[in-house]
Amino acid sequence: MNHLNQRMLHFIFIICIFLISTTNSFSQNSGKLKGTITTSDGEPAAGINIVLKNTKYGTLTNDDGFFEFKKIKANTYTLQVSLTGYETLEQEITVSENKTSSVDFQLKVSNKELKEVTIYSNRAKLFPKQSNYVSKMPLKNIENPQVYNVVSADLLKEQAITNFDDALKNVPGIQKLWESTGSAGNGGSFYSLRGFQLQANIVNGLPGLTNGTLDPANIERIEVIKGPSGTLFGSSLICYGGLINTVTKTPFSGFGAEVSYLAGSFGLNRVAADVNTVVDESDNVLLRVNTAYQTENSFQDAGFRTSYFLAPVLSYKVNEKLSFLINTEFMQEEKTTPAMLFLGRSKYLQFANIEELNYNTKLSFTNNDLSVKNPKYNLQAQMNYKISEQWTSQTVLSKSSTKSKGYYSYLSDNEDGQGDFSIYITKENSFTTTTDIQQNFTGDFKIGKMRNRIVIGLDYFQKNLMYGGTGWNGVYKVTPQGEIRQYDDNNPYYLTSSSVDKLLSTTGTSNDNLRNSAYSIYASDVINITSKLIAMASLRIDYFDNEADITNDKDDYNQTALSPKFGLVYQPIEDKLALFANYMNGFKNVAPNNNNPSDPQTFEPEHANQLEFGIKANLLADKLHATVSFYDINVANLVTSNFNYSVQGGEARSKGFEFDLNASPAKGLNVIAGYSYNDSKVTKGDTDNVWLEEGKRPTYSGPENLLNLWATYKFNSGTLRDFGLGFGGNYASENAIVNSDILGKFILPSYAVINGSVFYATNKLRVALNLNNIANKQYFNGGWGTVNPQKPRNLVASFSYKL
Repeated sequence: MNHLNQRMLHFIFIICIFLISTTNSFSQNSGKLKGTITTSDGEPAAGINIVLKNTKYGTLTNDDGFFEFKKIKANTYTLQVSLTGYETLEQEITVSENKTSSVDFQLKVSNKELKEVTIYSNRAKLFPKQSNYVSKMPLKNIENPQVYNVVSADLLKEQAITNFDDALKNVPGIQKLWESTGSAGNGGSFYSLRGFQLQANIVNGLPGLTNGTLDPANIERIEVIKGPSGTLFGSSLICYGGLINTVTKTPFSGFGAEVSYLAGSFGLNRVAADVNTVVDESDNVLLRVNTAYQTENSFQDAGFRTSYFLAPVLSYKVNEKLSFLINTEFMQEEKTTPAMLFLGRSKYLQFANIEELNYNTKLSFTNNDLSVKNPKYNLQAQMNYKISEQWTSQTVLSKSSTKSKGYYSYLSDNEDGQGDFSIYITKENSFTTTTDIQQNFTGDFKIGKMRNRIVIGLDYFQKNLMYGGTGWNGVYKVTPQGEIRQYDDNNPYYLTSSSVDKLLSTTGTSNDNLRNSAYSIYASDVINITSKLIAMASLRIDYFDNEADITNDKDDYNQTALSPKFGLVYQPIEDKLALFANYMNGFKNVAPNNNNPSDPQTFEPEHANQLEFGIKANLLADKLHATVSFYDINVANLVTSNFNYSVQGGEARSKGFEFDLNASPAKGLNVIAGYSYNDSKVTKGDTDNVWLEEGKRPTYSGPENLLNLWATYKFNSGTLRDFGLGFGGNYASENAIVNSDILGKFILPSYAVINGSVFYATNKLRVALNLNNIANKQYFNGGWGTVNPQKPRNLVASFSYKL
């Protein structure tokens, strides 16, 4: 622990030196500009957009109508005050070196009129009006026939989020099945979305794989895009329920910095910094660096996680037409495997419910010696070129690598009537790399009176997995209450690295090298038939080339798939209310089954088709965003593996309802709420395959009902000014993790977890206490027969300061 503390102090020292040096270097030849905006009746004008014309400098007024630009280059600027539907005000202002310039404006509108056209400024980025990624073009949410939900960086800060899993609790219809194990190939967390399993493996619309955990330090927002999205995102990274796209932070003009520290229960310590600066005199080269160090113990008797994260991002504007963006992420993570019990693998269940299992959740069934390291590297290089007023070109290269080096273990039910589990373990040494190259052409033009927004793209994706770990072996048997039962009392083994290494020395090693590629072309057109009626038509052609084991030509396989997408949006009230419907397709290229390398078993692509309709609302002057949707997803050609054989021809149906609300109904009050209902069922199955039993809900579908709520209120006047409260939580109905006539049924009970916070927040300083799982509820997540205990009551104290 002393060694960890020394590393933390060293890390903090480096951050501080960097901040000081950056601040000093940037402060030369710079000054400040501040001012106040009032309404015609003398009231503060909150939430007004202020920009320095023909620059990238911009800000909003706070609740007092005050704005400020810090450390801007000494020069003469045109200050512009804009308000939708009213005259734009401009004034020339000179900023002198090392001095503060002041300017005040009075709008020609009253405070009452102002509230009708602006949002309350106490909520930055309440809900982004548009996304550049959901449809691979700039498109407003209310114009988009597809449903997506957003988790903003502001919300991550409010909830003191230190891991990606907790961030997704704010999204209707998504549920963690199990957390990151660090294992080879797919060691990231698994979730269920609209009844299907998925992982978070897309960053800025491009591949961003990890075998470990994602760090929130560089997240601007998380977009959970609903429905099978194969048309624009291909088959390699999506699931039939949707996908998770992480949007990272980008540089901005000027200097800005924020440092934060969080400490909490179970040894949580996290320090992070976000620094942005201008590199050159012409303001064309910008740099932003996000970094974090975190260490945390398990809530159980053993287990830990330590991570280092660094994300430098550089942007370069060559001229008005050409610009570059280079986004990099480096992460070193070391952790122990979280405790998960695996039930119902081949025989009838020994336990029917949690009470019979009698699980002592304080036990981790591991040792801190048995950790796995998951270093990760991500590079995205982007070139944007403005071809004309109507057309732009974007060329993107993405490369990522992730490793799994260390011990991975799990507990499997012995199914022998003795009520115990075997701890199986392996020592992994895997390396996964991906390469993705995209070329997109985006146009915005009219044909007659109809506006067309179109994207045409080419996509090449390759994934390579090199695995060189040991085989598997059982350490010993153990009951859920912790009683150890050795296989051989005369030759016992224990959960220590020396004992496990000795155990695995006889299992041999593997040296697999697997590769597959996909070549795709896609196009999508959004047509404004009238100002109120919008249609979308999209198509993708995908060629999948699977080499599997690159040393064996007999298992090579290729196939071609088509993926269409259609949507309609009708706005009875433009930009405020929309009725939408969509047909969406997703597909999965299935690799051959190589249990018999000389005669591999091949499969047709799986296909999912979704029909969805609903309502989107953007009301009360942008203070209320809501979506209501009904969906029906049908999947054909399902392939499931059951031990030594695979079958194709299964069908499943997932239908449901979702509601999402993001609102500021009163000044200082913000509410996020969501509800989802999902009915999933295997409609065509195999009576001998426990993973595809006809009429059963799949064990990866998660709970049928999910509810999320988070509300904050910040006092804006009086003694409690700048103080605030937060309250919310999550509810999940029961979850059948085993659901079989052959194996029996095991249901994880429903649960409701309540969280709260108190905070003090100004423009520069934020101090908060967050109490999670206030009632100290014992609850479990799981899928595919797994039981994964979750954190009991825990406290997080956070401090952040903006320079």
